[in-house]
Amino acid sequence: MSNGYYDWLVKVIVLGDSGVGKTNILTQYCDQKFSQNYMATIGVDFKIKTITVEDKKIKLQIWDTAGQERFRNITQTYYKGAFGIIFVYSIVDRNSFNNVETWIKSITENTTDEVCSILVGNKMDSQDRRVQSSEGQALATKYKMPFIETSALENKNIQNIFDILGLNLKKRLENESQKAPVNADHQQSQFKLNQDSAQPQPAPSSCNC
Repeated sequence: MSNGYYDWLVKVIVLGDSGVGKTNILTQYCDQKFSQNYMATIGVDFKIKTITVEDKKIKLQIWDTAGQERFRNITQTYYKGAFGIIFVYSIVDRNSFNNVETWIKSITENTTDEVCSILVGNKMDSQDRRVQSSEGQALATKYKMPFIETSALENKNIQNIFDILGLNLKKRLENESQKAPVNADHQQSQFKLNQDSAQPQPAPSSCNC
């Protein structure tokens, strides 16, 4: 079996206000890098990472989105086809927590399929906590999604985000496969972007968005 083999290609969107650490979560996970220099993501950027979940390989196409209001319409155009959503807020920014429900509403209004979601409270390394863990857990429970607190700076629980999401994605994808059986030769294409068609090009970005 070749190194490029995977069972599914899945689109994952990272959503949240500007400055909560979305980009650093992603670069820490994919590249083991963290940047202290803040530069907001312009539009949308993405990274690719293949994970092994039990007996399956899932190739994640992880889209890092701008949190600024002026990019909201651009961000929404990338919701289509998403199977996984990571909602991120900063535990030192009460407004970013309050706005999570706005991001959730945006997903429900712009997608038709049920998605696998997880709520992430980032910057748990900070001593200036403004959002308690119990509040994050209560919000996650309300929307029936897992909850985890992380530190992109210290690389705490970053891997766990994608471990949890990966397990839930696998369950969902297997359920979908059972509902609509396909032969083995076409199994990969069921949840795969059409690589022969032109894909929109995301704008480049740097770090902690």
